[in-house]
Amino acid sequence: MPSNYVDLHCHLDLYEDFVSAVLEAERSQVFTLTVTTTPKAWPRNREVTESTRYVRAALGLHPQLVHERADEITLWDQYLSETRYVGEVGIDAGPRHYRSLDLQKEVFEHVLQRCESAGNKILTVHSVRSAKTVLDLIERNFSLAQGRVILHWFSGSKSEVQRASEMGCYFSVNAEMLRNERGQQLLSSIPDERLLTETDGPFTRLNERIAQPSDVRHTVELIADLRRVGAENTKLSIARNLKKLLETS
Repeated sequence: MPSNYVDLHCHLDLYEDFVSAVLEAERSQVFTLTVTTTPKAWPRNREVTESTRYVRAALGLHPQLVHERADEITLWDQYLSETRYVGEVGIDAGPRHYRSLDLQKEVFEHVLQRCESAGNKILTVHSVRSAKTVLDLIERNFSLAQGRVILHWFSGSKSEVQRASEMGCYFSVNAEMLRNERGQQLLSSIPDERLLTETDGPFTRLNERIAQPSDVRHTVELIADLRRVGAENTKLSIARNLKKLLETS
């Protein structure tokens, strides 16, 4: 695998022009995982990315939408065999979504169990104010010997980073989360071999514009500065981590 940049979590189908966003990621040769928020978005995502070299689509049911779309889990089941990649899924226990927490847990547990049964799945997981719950559910329902979990924009504690690392989870980091001291401290606790990059576009911005997959270069530079290593070495390390992720799941 060449040492390309890596964006393991973005929402290209939410950009103003989905097809152009995919083509731009291809042109930039950024290894990109575009996640979906609802199973109904999957057929179009599959269609647009089925012949791309650098872009892959993931099948998701976003926790923030579970309260109104939980019944789409049957559609999610129907499409699971069509992809290796699953996301965005997980738990959001923030104030706006806390009322649906029990239903979110039920849906996420279902997702984990189905992925466990299918095998060889790579999941990108949302865990806002719910790191312990998410890790508990993963431990009980999903074998990391058969698949892999990437904790997207993780905001748990350092002890939860350690726990997740020991379980075998990866972490995808974006520039936005590194702009404050807490995010920087969290980065320092992530093992080199578990670190990946993301943009979470279009929900992040760079220089007053929506972030693109190619903007992970700036994230790599931030990580390199914070870890006091060279940017090229950081880029190579993340590319190696992606290679290992794809080979061992």
